[in-house]
Amino acid sequence: MTTAQSSVPKAAPKFASVGSPYFGIMLAVMAVVLILSNIGASKGVAFGPIVTDGGFFLFPLAYILGDVISEVYGFKVARKAIVTTFALSVFASLCYWVIIALPGFDDDFGTAKQAALVGAIGPVPQIVLASLLAFFAGQTINSWILVRMKARTGEKSLWARIMSSSVAGEFVDTLIFCSIAASVIGISDFGMFVNYVLVGFLYKTLVEFLFIPVTTLAIGWVKKREPSYA
Repeated sequence: MTTAQSSVPKAAPKFASVGSPYFGIMLAVMAVVLILSNIGASKGVAFGPIVTDGGFFLFPLAYILGDVISEVYGFKVARKAIVTTFALSVFASLCYWVIIALPGFDDDFGTAKQAALVGAIGPVPQIVLASLLAFFAGQTINSWILVRMKARTGEKSLWARIMSSSVAGEFVDTLIFCSIAASVIGISDFGMFVNYVLVGFLYKTLVEFLFIPVTTLAIGWVKKREPSYA
C-alpha cells in the first residue's frame, strides 16, 4: 500500500497563463518602481549611524510583485517580467543621457537647471548597471526557489516559500547592487560599505516578512480572478 502510494507521481504545480490584465498591471507597476528606485538610489541617505539610499522605501515593492508573479504565473513568466522591466529601465537611463546632452539655455537659471539634472540623474546609468546585475540575479534566484518549493508543496506553505526565496534573493541582490553602486552614492570606506549591505539586506528582508500577509492576500486575490489558474 505504501509502495503503491509513493509511486504515484506528484501533481504538477498550478500556474496561470498570461491572458488577463492582471499580469500587465503588475509588470507596469514593477517597471515604474524599479525606475524610480534607480533615481532614488543615486542619493545616499543617513539615519544617524544607518546608511542607505533614497530608493530604500520603494525597492521591496518590486520583490513583493515578483513573488506574486512567480507564484501565480511561474518561473518563465517571471523571468520575462524581469527582462522586460530592465529593458525599460535601460531605456529610461538612455533618455536621461539624451536629456542631459541636449543644449540648454546659457543663462543663470539654465546653467543651474543643467547642474541639477546632472547631479540628480547623471549617476543613474551606473545605478542601472548595478540593478541590471543585482535585480536580475536576485529576482531569478527568488523566483526559482519559490517555484521549486511550490513543485514540492503544491498550494501549501506559501509563507515558507516567500520567506525562503526572499532571504536568498535579497542577499544576492543587495550584495551585488551595493558593490557596484556604493561609489556613486558616496560610500568610500569598508565600514560604511558593510553598514550599507547589512542595512539594505535586513531592511528589505524585514519588509518582505512584514508584508507576507499582504502578499499572501494579493496572491490569493489574483489566483481567484485568473480564469486559467486551475
